[in-house]
Amino acid sequence: MPFITVGTENSAPIDLYYEDHGSGKPVVLIHGFPFNGATWEKETTALLNAGYRTITYDRRGNGNSAQPAFGYDYNTFAADLDVLMTELDLNEVTLIGHSMGTGEVVRYLGNYGSRRVSRAVLLSPLQPMLAKAKDNPEGVDLNLFKGFQDAIIKDRFAYLTSFCDAFFNPDQNMGKRVSEEAYRAHWQIGAMASGKATHDSVNAWQEDFRQDLPKINIPVLIVQGDQDRVLPYPVTGQRLGPMMPTANLITLKGAPHGIPWTHADEVNKAVMDFMKQPAKARA
Repeated sequence: MPFITVGTENSAPIDLYYEDHGSGKPVVLIHGFPFNGATWEKETTALLNAGYRTITYDRRGNGNSAQPAFGYDYNTFAADLDVLMTELDLNEVTLIGHSMGTGEVVRYLGNYGSRRVSRAVLLSPLQPMLAKAKDNPEGVDLNLFKGFQDAIIKDRFAYLTSFCDAFFNPDQNMGKRVSEEAYRAHWQIGAMASGKATHDSVNAWQEDFRQDLPKINIPVLIVQGDQDRVLPYPVTGQRLGPMMPTANLITLKGAPHGIPWTHADEVNKAVMDFMKQPAKARA
């Protein structure tokens, strides 16, 4: 299996597992919490069939990547992505993030710029700032995040079930847009993450991305369901769109958080149409 080393912990390397398939212009897909690159299968198939070089990787602490006891913040996650982009010497990249993966996209562009990136896609975005603060009264109460972390410590696997419920909205979509088997598969993929990564990633959700947004000078596509129970649409995508002059927001009516699976056809069409558009001049 291919790995890229992004650091060390004591005597052990911190290696990220990645998959690199196809040829053509590169697309890097960054998964959501608490999953790994395997959850992109409906998108990777479509991208490969359309002639794109398609790259996924497992965030540190998740999937087949190393599971260190530190580094679960977006500056570190963006640095990990930068190592991947540099080691593979990727250029004219389309970065696609889902949920927690949108944090890497936005922070990478904020910290490292767009020299290697031509456009970006944010699916079910975390931005602009999820946590409530004096200057962000629209955000989510901090006690909710503490509740998540307490539940993870008490019984991470029971928490995963509640998370998958919020991810898929099974009361609306089970047997229609998601099967029981796909639900169980996502639960199993989530269980592969380390307990430390699962717990500490909740801290990363609370980071402020507002300082990154003005630095983004490439076309951005935002796609989100208005029935998102993980990252509520009025707090995230609905606010984010007007804050990014280079962005176009597509709202999927009735869609849950897990749109890469439940609404893969709609997501793939939106992404393909976006990637076919001529690149706009950078500011």
